[in-house]
Amino acid sequence: MDRLWAPWRMGYILNSKVEGCIFCQKAAEEDDEENLIVYRGKSSFLILNTFPYNCGHLMVVPYLHIRDLEKLSDLESSELLRLTQLSVQILKEILKPEGFNIGMNLGRASGAGVEDHLHIHIVPRWNGDTNFMPLLADTKVLSESLKDTYKRLIQGFKAKA
Repeated sequence: MDRLWAPWRMGYILNSKVEGCIFCQKAAEEDDEENLIVYRGKSSFLILNTFPYNCGHLMVVPYLHIRDLEKLSDLESSELLRLTQLSVQILKEILKPEGFNIGMNLGRASGAGVEDHLHIHIVPRWNGDTNFMPLLADTKVLSESLKDTYKRLIQGFKAKA
C-alpha cells in the first residue's frame, strides 16, 4: 500500500474555527507573509488559499465585508476584475498553468465556504492534474508548499505592481 505524506493537512483538520470573518482578520493584520497575502490594492487584496485546490490557488477579496456582488461600487468591481487579470498574468509567467478555473460561490447553496464575504477564486490548472486521489481518497496532492509558492508569486507581483 502506498502512503502519502501531507503533514500540512493536519493543520486543517485540527484548526479551530475562527470567530468572525477570516478575510477581514487577515486583511487587518500586518504580517502579509504569514497570512499569505501576495498583493494589496486600494479596495481589494490577493491571498493564497490556505487549503488550495491546486498549487497557486489565489483569491481576490474586497476589503469591504460584503456578501452581495451587486452592492459593490464601480471602483470596487473594477479593481476585483483588474486584480483577477493581474493574477492570471503572473500565474502564467511563474507557474505556467495550461488553464484556469475562475469563479465565485455566492451563498451556502453554491458551496461558499465563507458565505458572508465575497471573493473570486483563481485556480491554475494543468492537463492531468485531476486523478484518482480526490475521488477515492478525498485527498489532493500538491506539488509545492504554500510558503514556496508564496515566495515565487510575491516576486512576480512586486515586479508588476
